[in-house]
Amino acid sequence: MAEAEIKIAFTASDAPVAQTAFAALVSRYGDTPEDEADVIVALGGDGFMLHTLHRTQGNPAPVYGMNRGTIGFLMNEYSETDLPDRLAAAEETVINPLAMRATRGDGTVHEALAINEVSLLRMGPQAAKLRITIDGKVRMEELVCDGALVATPAGSTAYNYSAHGPILPIGSEVLALTAIAPFRPRRWRGALVPKTGHVRIDVLQPDRRPVMADADSRSVLYVETVEIRSDPSVGHRLLFDPGHGLEERLIREQFI
Repeated sequence: MAEAEIKIAFTASDAPVAQTAFAALVSRYGDTPEDEADVIVALGGDGFMLHTLHRTQGNPAPVYGMNRGTIGFLMNEYSETDLPDRLAAAEETVINPLAMRATRGDGTVHEALAINEVSLLRMGPQAAKLRITIDGKVRMEELVCDGALVATPAGSTAYNYSAHGPILPIGSEVLALTAIAPFRPRRWRGALVPKTGHVRIDVLQPDRRPVMADADSRSVLYVETVEIRSDPSVGHRLLFDPGHGLEERLIREQFI
């Protein structure tokens, strides 16, 4: 794609530094409506990138992030110069989100997609008690913990890594199932689940030990059952500068 042909739509977080960058880039390169753009440039941090990917899910244009936030694992370095050249040379990564289906005690069902992880967290002072079933077979009758999560490879360096879960190569066909502060089995190391697997987590004693479910910061309170699976029908397209894609970042993160 020639530089002059690239139609760019800019979007930015509310942070002042992101808004300043937005004004400078729009002044320099113009701004195309997202439904007419070849690429969407997101200015902010990883949280804003996740928000943008969810919001533009039905848009075929890939998203190229530039870091105007705190972490920026999913973002490229910020620069106002040579943006069309960078976009033309960028490498694409396609990631599939997790589909969460959470059922509350009143029978209501809540569904959401998560690019990073689906997590279950205790809501009260007592530890949660969870039963883990994979593909219809109970694998752990009772996990006593502060919570548990299922992470994608793209999300494995986020909450999952903080909870001592493994970093997964971006092309791996597995998901990370990680306990948060496990008490029994003590220091359980978690598990790797095939990407095609269906994970079901049942909350035991939900009245005494309430649990919430969270899919990329979208929460459901007082859940009793949460089902999690990868959704291959949804593909989020991300662009990265050559040599700085997710695969390289995931490898580099393990040597810090």
